Amino acid sequence: MTYAQQPSKKPLDHSVYDGWESAGAKVISNDGQWIAYTINPQEGDGRLIIHDRKTGKDIIIPRGNMPVITEDSKFVIAAIKPLFKDTREAKIKKKKGPEMPKDSMAIVNLTTGQLVKMANVKSFKTPQKGNGLLAFLTEAPTPAADSSKGKVAKHVKKDADADDDDKPGGDKSENGILIIRQLLTGQQDTIKNAGAYAISKPGNNLLVAINSDKKDSLSRTGVLLWHNATRKADTLSRGYGDYKQFAFDDKGEQAAYFATRDSAKSLQQFYALYYFKPGMDSANIAVEKSNSAIPTKWTVSQHSNISFSKDNQRIFFGTAPVLPVKDTNIVDFEVAKLDIWNYKDDYLQPMQLKNADKELKRNYAAVYYPASKRMIQLGDKDLETVIPADQGNSNFALGYTDKGERVQMQWVGRTLKTAYLVNVTDGSRKEIKSKLDGMYSISPKGKYTIWYDLQGQHWWAYNNETGKLADISKNVPVKVYDEEDDHPDSPEAYGLAGWMENDSHVLIYDRYDIWQLDPSGEKAPVNITSSYGRQHGIRFRMVRLDEEERFLKPGQTRILTAFSDTTKYNGYFSLQLPGAKGKAAQPKEIVLTPNSYTDLAKAKNADVYTFVKASYVNSPNIFAGADISKAEQLSNTNPQQKDFNWGTAELYKWTTFSGKKAEGILYKPEDFNPNKKYPVIFYFYEKLTDGLYGYNPPAPTPSRLNISFFVSRGYLVFAPDITYEDGYPGKSAYDYIVSAAEDMAKQPYVDGKHMGIQGQSWGGYQVAYLITQTNIFAAAWAGAPVANMTSAYGGIRWESGMNRQFQYERSQSRIGATLWEKQDLYIQNSPLFSLPKVNTPITIMANDADGAVPWYQGIEMFTGLRRLGKPVWMLNYNNEAHNLVQRQNRKDISRREQQFFDHFLKGAPAPEWMESGVPATEKGINWGFELTK
Repeated sequence: MTYAQQPSKKPLDHSVYDGWESAGAKVISNDGQWIAYTINPQEGDGRLIIHDRKTGKDIIIPRGNMPVITEDSKFVIAAIKPLFKDTREAKIKKKKGPEMPKDSMAIVNLTTGQLVKMANVKSFKTPQKGNGLLAFLTEAPTPAADSSKGKVAKHVKKDADADDDDKPGGDKSENGILIIRQLLTGQQDTIKNAGAYAISKPGNNLLVAINSDKKDSLSRTGVLLWHNATRKADTLSRGYGDYKQFAFDDKGEQAAYFATRDSAKSLQQFYALYYFKPGMDSANIAVEKSNSAIPTKWTVSQHSNISFSKDNQRIFFGTAPVLPVKDTNIVDFEVAKLDIWNYKDDYLQPMQLKNADKELKRNYAAVYYPASKRMIQLGDKDLETVIPADQGNSNFALGYTDKGERVQMQWVGRTLKTAYLVNVTDGSRKEIKSKLDGMYSISPKGKYTIWYDLQGQHWWAYNNETGKLADISKNVPVKVYDEEDDHPDSPEAYGLAGWMENDSHVLIYDRYDIWQLDPSGEKAPVNITSSYGRQHGIRFRMVRLDEEERFLKPGQTRILTAFSDTTKYNGYFSLQLPGAKGKAAQPKEIVLTPNSYTDLAKAKNADVYTFVKASYVNSPNIFAGADISKAEQLSNTNPQQKDFNWGTAELYKWTTFSGKKAEGILYKPEDFNPNKKYPVIFYFYEKLTDGLYGYNPPAPTPSRLNISFFVSRGYLVFAPDITYEDGYPGKSAYDYIVSAAEDMAKQPYVDGKHMGIQGQSWGGYQVAYLITQTNIFAAAWAGAPVANMTSAYGGIRWESGMNRQFQYERSQSRIGATLWEKQDLYIQNSPLFSLPKVNTPITIMANDADGAVPWYQGIEMFTGLRRLGKPVWMLNYNNEAHNLVQRQNRKDISRREQQFFDHFLKGAPAPEWMESGVPATEKGINWGFELTK
């Protein structure tokens, strides 16, 4: 074999992983001046960078993460992780919980540049809409500097400006200490024995749960309402009990929470909804188990969320049936342990067991009106889901249920849903649509209920006030569903883009463009992108830059993501939405380049944007500026990449055996020499070319091929797109992959005798199938493959508890029929039945805790090939998932995968684990990495 010469730059090796960086959390100040972002290595200590766009200077905080910039753009608050080496050492010593190194917190004054650190911080919060306030819970006592001249309340103490104090000191407490800091002055108040806490949106009030202190016989549990203006606290509840789910109204004046007086050791705990408003001495019980509006044998659910309507007139919460009490007289070891499977059950037992905790916490929507002290039950066991509209202000809510339609999930993968219009003022409900194969949503103002019908492939809108139903997409001249879908099932819609102001119009996507539809069905559809997307092969999608935005406004200029089908370029366009006359405008290009663009964000009060830009060649970096096309690069991740032989990515096109035009991504080494021959590894799943300009960091792999690693070491990697024919997934894979291999083998720079294939999950199945049909590949690696569709068909996806039948009849496996309807297709597409034809050496990864593909599929293939005397290896990572989770296992498989392909595609010596294996008696002692001679 003749291969490329040793590159002038060094190849990647397994030692580079830990230090390879990525851009993490990123926030921009409301005024657009400050950008805070994190850069983190794969393993080790990261850093937080706070960039000033005016001066170009940076503030760097080692190990900083989770940054928050306050509403007034004056402070950055961030957590600081412990040193990686300290955490690692603690794990080595098997330390737990309280003994583990603790996070700390940084407070950066952006005006003065002053940095204050606080130790042992559990959590911190700032007001969503307010300024100048910070609350944080510590595991350590209050700062030593204490000039308090009296307590505000029994549990509250005032502290002086503690800006120069790095570590709190004082008496230790079993419970946490909540510190409330005035950011502008540095003044602090402390609340001992604090537990859960919440800050109102404006920052005017806090709710704090107080826990009893075993060392203080006089301490009592309770709830404090702390007032920021006076820095004083009122007691809303006191006495033994438990307090959960604190909530404020939008003004931060009314408050609600759940509380119980029952001991934690009680067999049953009954919670009540407590309510407080200004003028009350304490919070009162608003709703409890005895309330006549609560169904018989039901109670208030402490697992539900509490929320006020936007107009502050309603409180939404949940109720649930009282759970049966466990019989404490039953002796555990004398009781049978079994699961009873019944064909009448809504869900299979594995799914029930997987969701048991969720079901125990299931609750049903209810609403409380503080003004009239009236509660109304909205949901129940016949209507599990209720979604209020208009931020809770609307008199309408959408309810839906799949009760009675759940058994079909076994073979369809989804259920039919019936929708109801629920009246929030009296709890009455009216059926809107029965047994929809699709999903419902309610418009922001609550005027319409809208859905896409998978069977009819149209969008429908129901007027919640008049009851009128309209097919609103019937006059759209192009398909509103996935044109490229190749599953034996009804294609999904491209989706909703949003609603215009006051529910006047709804925007939906087709493959390329955006359509404005009249929910009443009276006005003709308008292509608001003027068909520019379809004409130029560019897919447009709306970007949401304001998390609180509910409507799109007429005449408003919006940012769209853009992706070119032909060049695979990515970028952004601007679009002016139709005005009052509904006239569409043509999108305007901002940037469309051979790069990937992600995580676009905008300053709330300034036209300043941040985003992450990358390509296969360029590591992802943070950019910022008023003009996206001319934005400044802020970060410089992975400068060490320049020292390594990296690579390039390009589109490669060919024609399949069946005459179809096809394309894939060809990755070449940076020092590629067209006069040399290279071994090739084919990596595939379904369609991957949309990621042509994605960055592939060298990282220990959970399952997929480590593309940049192999390319750096002198391999070509090819990732072909595959389109499937119903009933023939294996044959379809053969048509695309093998035709690509034959076409590529004709290239002068390809060593056609040393080509390999690698795939995981669905890709692993295709690897297993291909080696039963061709000998063109010199080596194969299959992660979590299905080898036998007949046995896999009736199996369980243990991570969800779902049966696998739907995958074969409707989804990825694409058979399109039951096992008894088209048994021949199941056998024809199963590698197991053709194993005698296999001549390609293969390694299988099949993990014993795989929750997607049962690991016995790998066992069936391994034992079959072993009996036939074929070269086969199997890796079972103990207690590991479908894709490897533990980093040490990812590093291990990365090393073995390199050794495997190096041996068969480059002629390198085989490692011990391949040549002679590793006996069970040497497990954990001998890893078998040593190369044989």
